[in-house]
Amino acid sequence: MVMWCRCPPFRSGNCSTRRRRDGVSAGNSGNSLLSVALREKVNPTGEQWKRSDHWKAPRSRSPCCSQAASVTSSPSLSNLLDTTRSLPSSRSPLLRQQLNLLGPPLLQDPASPKKYDYTELYPQSYAERLQAQEGTSAVNSLSLEDRNVYFSPVVEMVSCFKPSRYNSPLMPQENKPLEVGILRRVKELLAEVDPRMAAKHITKTDCMVARILEVTPEMKRKMGVSSGMELLTLPHGQQLRMDLLERFQTMATMLAVNVLGCTGTTEERAALLHKIIQIAAELKTTMGNMFGFAAVMRALELPQVSCLEQTWTALRQRHTEGAILYEKTLRPFLKSLNDGRESCPLSSTTFPHALPLITLLEKSSTVGEGSEPWETAEAGVEVVMFHLAAARTIAQLGGIYHSNAEGRLQGFQEQAEVKEMFLTDFQMRLLWGSRGAEENQVLRYSKFDQVLTALSNRLEPPITRR
Repeated sequence: MVMWCRCPPFRSGNCSTRRRRDGVSAGNSGNSLLSVALREKVNPTGEQWKRSDHWKAPRSRSPCCSQAASVTSSPSLSNLLDTTRSLPSSRSPLLRQQLNLLGPPLLQDPASPKKYDYTELYPQSYAERLQAQEGTSAVNSLSLEDRNVYFSPVVEMVSCFKPSRYNSPLMPQENKPLEVGILRRVKELLAEVDPRMAAKHITKTDCMVARILEVTPEMKRKMGVSSGMELLTLPHGQQLRMDLLERFQTMATMLAVNVLGCTGTTEERAALLHKIIQIAAELKTTMGNMFGFAAVMRALELPQVSCLEQTWTALRQRHTEGAILYEKTLRPFLKSLNDGRESCPLSSTTFPHALPLITLLEKSSTVGEGSEPWETAEAGVEVVMFHLAAARTIAQLGGIYHSNAEGRLQGFQEQAEVKEMFLTDFQMRLLWGSRGAEENQVLRYSKFDQVLTALSNRLEPPITRR
């Protein structure tokens, strides 16, 4: 509901003087000043309507408030609506402009159950709204005091991922968890794909899920902001934060499964580790996608993967450059990001390191083992404050991330099967099957953690580890 700010009351003498001047008696409580002005100023024959001081919306006397109104249900509201319907729309554009200034709640049916919460309102340019309804010529006639119209953003309650409805050429309409044929094809694709091409596919999907790319005007209206990076920081952005956490965990788990489910030799697993490291490096350096970079790095740092001593030894022997890149560059860089000691250059970042912020805001919903950097006694408060301050910057730079992402993906041609492999819906179906993909998130990952441990122990039994 749109509400007037509380203003100092008129003195009784001034109030009666004003009523006498306007020709409205104190006993005429059934008609408001608004309906009186309409009867005096609107010619039912369609002549031009003149604006007077009776119609001007009263201005707020409090500096903390802007345009607002308290409209109560009364006979005057019905008179106003009836008068509006009776006027020819082509002959009363100015009247429609003035009615629109009162906002959607005034023209809403009083019996409607919909409520408007002041805390959920956000400004939208009145000039943009009027331009769409009346044309460009009507915008020039507006005064500066009539610029803001308020709408309530949509609070999303449903995930953007629909694995049960997902169809892919890489899997049948119904599949079981971890089907061997699908896993084998995904392993082949990972071995064949160029790391930079894989990084571009991941980045494009990440930016679409986070609403950095391909954000329509309708999506902006529903979000209440122009970018998903700002929505992440707002209360009604919870579903987006949950979707990004889902994508982060699913991407990391899918890559880990491909390493642990590899039934080949140790050298083949080391080659797959090397490819994943190269993809992480491309996400960090070439694409500037810190979200995708953190997800790929999480796959390498899972305890079930990091404990494969024979596989990592083979990596150091056969892919020495990749091992050095991972140990000396990628891991320290990610740790610095998480600790708040490192920031990414704005000119090349397509998706900032928003994962700590998402985890802070949705801590009760996060999954996975281990504590975060801000949960240690040494650097807890300092790290938390850094990420909260970074959130303010992230929210303000959505347009820059959008431009950077478009530049990095300019001329990019997607490959159908590679695109499918990095879609979250496909990964959820691969890991949990068509029936289990939409079960409770925490339950799904807690069970799958046991699967990862069993696969890791089968490859390298704990007794053989030092």
